[in-house]
Amino acid sequence: MARKRTIIISLVVLVLAAGLGVGGYFGLEFWKERQFLTVPPETPGRDIVFRIEPGQPFLTIARNLKTAGLVSDTRRFLMLARRTGTTVSVRAGEFRLNTGWKPGEVLRELTTSAGIMKKASIREGLTWWQTADRIQDAGLGTREEFAKAVRDPELLEAFDIQARDAEGYLFPETYLLTPPKGDQSRYMAEVMIREFFRNAKKIWPGGLPPWKELNRYVIIASLVEKETGDRSERRCISGVFHNRLKKRMLIQADPTIIYGLGPSFDGNIRKSHLRDRENSYNTYVHRGLPPGPICSPGLDALMAAVNPEPHNYLYFVAKGDGSHYFSSTLSEHNRAVAKYQLRRNKKTYRSTKQ
Repeated sequence: MARKRTIIISLVVLVLAAGLGVGGYFGLEFWKERQFLTVPPETPGRDIVFRIEPGQPFLTIARNLKTAGLVSDTRRFLMLARRTGTTVSVRAGEFRLNTGWKPGEVLRELTTSAGIMKKASIREGLTWWQTADRIQDAGLGTREEFAKAVRDPELLEAFDIQARDAEGYLFPETYLLTPPKGDQSRYMAEVMIREFFRNAKKIWPGGLPPWKELNRYVIIASLVEKETGDRSERRCISGVFHNRLKKRMLIQADPTIIYGLGPSFDGNIRKSHLRDRENSYNTYVHRGLPPGPICSPGLDALMAAVNPEPHNYLYFVAKGDGSHYFSSTLSEHNRAVAKYQLRRNKKTYRSTKQ
């Protein structure tokens, strides 16, 4: 009986010891988990820009966070994300995180924030080289790399742009995005071209027209965009260009000459410019439309190019208040030029509406 009692006591002691061991283990794990969730890696914290690449596995993200000092335990951060069902909610991009944040704050920022975004405001009517300046100013690329991108044969072929560059197809918009690492200039050119074709579907919901027809409309839209900032006049001005083309008249648009002169244009059109046959964009001497678009038109200008206002006008002249006077005959146009241009008040004259 004594021996049996000894065995029983020994077993009880072992069970108690095991229980204490298991309890101690779980107690330690509970403490570690609580420390992980409630104590940030550093106090005070410091800001760190953390990047997540597209398609990056969450385990890799958790490891990188640990390496950067933004979380104290890779496995526990992974388990936290699994418990909250957010392992697939993390977005690619750059994020400004802080080593003084708790893991829940880090996870919330990665799954609900758009991250660090850069803004590029590209207004209607810019040439591709003016757009390149805006891209560089926004920190989204360089002029040189953007110039290469808009002329890249592979990029042009990908969108079936049958031209020497993407002029006219860099859609004007305010872009707010997180660009990838590497060649951001090419990325921006591609984003802008893609945006053009996305908007073009609003005009041609049944499918885009063949290239030559599409490009013709884009060229006309670019002329409309450069000739007026007044939305109410765009269809009327488009109608003037359509009428002149039907009658095989010269377009005679100053902005085409300016575009042909390129970035070196000093702002002053001379008589020699009007007579210059070497400038293929000189619509004062070359009939028909210029060889390509002369800027990036917006959606309104594209709509106007496709849907010109039906009328008999063949001429228009700026009135000095941002609007234009339209004429059907040359004599009427000459009188309007004398009134609004030759006798204009230079102090009050303006080319756009206020």
